[in-house]
Amino acid sequence: MSTAFDVILGIDMETDIGSFTDGYEGVRHGTPRLLEIMERQQAPSTFFWTGHAAQNNPGAVADVRRAGHETGCHGLVHETLGDPIFPLPNNWPVFPFEVEGRIREATRLVEEVSGIRPVSFRCPRLWGGTRVVNVLESLGYKADVSLPLYFHRELFHPYHPSAEDWTKPGSLKLVEIPNFCDLTMTSNDPYQRDRDQWPLFRTESAGAVLQKADSFIEYVGSRGHRPVLAFYFHPWEFHPMPQGAIDYGEASVTPLPFITKNCGEVACREFETLLHELKQRGGVFKTAGEVANDRQ
Repeated sequence: MSTAFDVILGIDMETDIGSFTDGYEGVRHGTPRLLEIMERQQAPSTFFWTGHAAQNNPGAVADVRRAGHETGCHGLVHETLGDPIFPLPNNWPVFPFEVEGRIREATRLVEEVSGIRPVSFRCPRLWGGTRVVNVLESLGYKADVSLPLYFHRELFHPYHPSAEDWTKPGSLKLVEIPNFCDLTMTSNDPYQRDRDQWPLFRTESAGAVLQKADSFIEYVGSRGHRPVLAFYFHPWEFHPMPQGAIDYGEASVTPLPFITKNCGEVACREFETLLHELKQRGGVFKTAGEVANDRQ
């Protein structure tokens, strides 16, 4: 493949199983595995911490920083800060007047624990919004890696968003970096989720994700832009997760099987294969902040 492209490995540092649980086994045990693989593959990455995850895992925050990766922010407690795309139980968006306070407090906590003021942000579940990007701009953020391209499907390269509509180009200094997907396939999902990249690397294979990546690179490159493959992963994917129902006394949570399929050894193996193959294709690993700086 001749098209030059950048790769952002974004790791969303949150509680286990997409924050459907309250544990941090993934952060504690999956993070070291990730750091080992990234060191072998020489792949600088961006770790997006919720304020709560940073506060409760200061050792892991320090490990990530010592390894030379970017420290970003992922909200306060994995709450919905922007516009929800599909329904989730008991997961209403926070009130508009809460958005700034929550992002401000999350930023403060991540900075307090890490010693670094984060300049890159990602909304939980990629559910971003116009209010969010305006708050990020006011707080001095450089990059927002929240846009789910599988749903919006228009702006497929990094851009400066509008203060009136975050999905349109505008004059904000902030750089919006879409999370890549396959824009050429025929979707069979009402929310277009089958276009997306996650979690195919472990539920199918690294090769399945590379097929989507190759399609995206060709699509963007043929339109005169340098492709940016922004990925999203989670530390809990790299440590075995409980299968079936998770009991909480008054209720239980039963994730669909694909959510926890092949977490642990398979995920680690396929992740390393993915990174190796991206390098072989000519991919350049960059942090979200570096990609944003390229667009300033």
